[in-house]
Amino acid sequence: MKQRKGIILAGGNGSRLYPITLTISKQLLPVYDKPMIYYPLATLMLAGIREVLVITTPRDEDDYMRLLSDGSQWGMDIHIRTQDQPRGLADAFIVGESYVKDQLTCLILGDNIFYGSGLVSTLKTANQRTSGATIFGYHVKDPQRYGVVEHGADGRAISLEEKPKNPRSNYAVTGLYFYDEQVLEIAKSVKPSHRGEVEITDVNIQYMKQNQLNLEVFGRGTAWLDTGTHESLVQATDFIAAVEERQGLKISCPEEIAWRQGWINNDKLAESAEKLKNSSYGAYLQSLVSKAS
Repeated sequence: MKQRKGIILAGGNGSRLYPITLTISKQLLPVYDKPMIYYPLATLMLAGIREVLVITTPRDEDDYMRLLSDGSQWGMDIHIRTQDQPRGLADAFIVGESYVKDQLTCLILGDNIFYGSGLVSTLKTANQRTSGATIFGYHVKDPQRYGVVEHGADGRAISLEEKPKNPRSNYAVTGLYFYDEQVLEIAKSVKPSHRGEVEITDVNIQYMKQNQLNLEVFGRGTAWLDTGTHESLVQATDFIAAVEERQGLKISCPEEIAWRQGWINNDKLAESAEKLKNSSYGAYLQSLVSKAS
């Protein structure tokens, strides 16, 4: 089966989080015990994706290099490219043209967190779909604030609206998208919106017009968190802290996921644990090493 490549959008100004983000990328901020970008990275890893492109700003490129390196510590292949200014989510495919050309891809926003018992199976279902596109719906009480998707009985999307006054459903479109090889040419063909951006909704509409836009609905047991504001960042931190403290298990821990996937061995896990040994995060990795030996 052809391997899918991942893209994490970690650019933008993070202006809704000013003044915190005046000197640091939003996706490098902590969400409880790990950098925000670990969460979307973990989502891609759980889908089985090992090659990832991170798109960020020229200012933040070196910081991501220091944090993520080349991904080999997790048995992955990570690349970093820069976007000089925000030009819409779909511009990610144009920025990464040589990376995504003729490839299956998965795009995830760097401030989106997904967690739940059925998450892995849902991700793998989408990853195994090699034609068309897949978006994810999440039931919300206030769909007017989101992009909204309506779907038919066959699971295909039949309407998409951005922040509609009269929503046709309560399902918001999350910041996670799986695409086949057509996406680059479709993104190139999309005309910039009134905001001057290449909108991801317009890409999805093109797939919908071809009857190739699939919808996976996250159930009640799945959490979808957006960390783009001060309030939502605190809420996400509280949620992660509560679950991890109660269970004694880490959420979105790349070292553990890579180890359990067989991408790294015990020695590589022990190496990471030693490097981070002065933190509770490192202590958790050491506990995994101890159980494995």
